[in-house]
Amino acid sequence: MSSLIDYQAEGWGPVMSASARWYAENLKRTVDIVAAIAIMIFFSPFFIVITLAIRLSSPGPVFYRQERIGRDGKAFQMLKFRTMYDGSSNATHKEHVQNLIVNNVSPKALGKDSLKLKDDPRITPVGKSLRRFGLDEMPQFINVLLGDMSLVGPRPPLAYEYELYSEWHKQRMTVLPGITGLWQVTAHNQVSFDEMVEIDLDYIRTMSIWLDLKIMALTPWEMLTAKGGG
Repeated sequence: MSSLIDYQAEGWGPVMSASARWYAENLKRTVDIVAAIAIMIFFSPFFIVITLAIRLSSPGPVFYRQERIGRDGKAFQMLKFRTMYDGSSNATHKEHVQNLIVNNVSPKALGKDSLKLKDDPRITPVGKSLRRFGLDEMPQFINVLLGDMSLVGPRPPLAYEYELYSEWHKQRMTVLPGITGLWQVTAHNQVSFDEMVEIDLDYIRTMSIWLDLKIMALTPWEMLTAKGGG
């Protein structure tokens, strides 16, 4: 896989502005650590309530470790609250994302208002509520502190999703993946896969502390209205 510098040398790809590069290299990590610690302390009561709800609703672990692809195509273990019945197959989801990526379908083409996989029988009743409001993603603040993720950035794909990427799709993984991002607060899971990638590349080109703060400020509204996700 080519690096971000290689893509820039070829004259295409997410060419970062000087200010975006400075922010990415000097300040973004500090913002991530400070904000992640503050958010985890503030929302710690939610962790307790969610843990109890998962424990009482279905057998299995509270947390779910899932291999995702991060910066420069490197795999890492992403944490989530478990929302599925323990031992569920991923065959249905594999087929769904293959259609989204390879055929680049839009919600309109599917006759839907979102590209999310609806009525997934693998998801528990508690899991449906957690996913609806994005609460299953909360353990990823731990991934931020570990340096696997950023608060804001492109969402990390699963390995079987990444295998379907073309080279220009892979450019979205030239930065740390995020818990939330520009796509979540602007497109609301209502655009095609290629359009999502274009939004991620726009973020990479123009990232700044002000853009990150704006995205973080808009994210709670997206969670409450259940528009975002990914």
